[in-house]
Parts: sequence; structure tokens; C-alpha cells
Amino acid sequence: MPANAPCAHIRAIKTVKLPKKRECEECVKIGASWVHLRTCQECGKTLCCDDSPNKHASKHARASGHPVIASAEPGERWLYCYPDDAFFEY
Repeated sequence: MPANAPCAHIRAIKTVKLPKKRECEECVKIGASWVHLRTCQECGKTLCCDDSPNKHASKHARASGHPVIASAEPGERWLYCYPDDAFFEY
């Protein structure tokens, strides 16, 4: 597979799930703040990135087995696969 080709997990995404709200669902519950947001492409949860103190998106990926997130930041159009450490702009 060429270096810029998406992995199988990313290729399986037919329609990119967008955030329902621009907030980390888990940070809101505990009154925490976040840096950037990511949306799980399996279940649609929007959670905070690894630059945020609580790293909810990657914790969710490990706990749930949901492999792919999309940036939930305005103007950003990319996907990331945790198991394959693969990044793909669309």
C-alpha cells in the first residue's frame, strides 16, 4: 500500500460523522477543559484530543475498540486510525 493510502479501518468509513456539539462529552461531565475535539467514527461521540489533559478520545478508542476518529475542529478534514497510526486527509 502506498504511504499516503488510507488503512483498511479508514477505507471502511463511508460517511464521516460530524460532531453533534462542539464539546467533549466526558469533560463536560467532570467540569474539565479541552484543547481540540475528535469525533469517533464508529459511535459518533465527540471527545478531547491527546493534547488535552484527560485525553478522552484515545481512552475511548482503547476501551471501546473503535479505531478511527475525525477532527471535530472547524476547517479540518482528516481521519486518524489508532491501531494503524494512520492519518488521512479528505
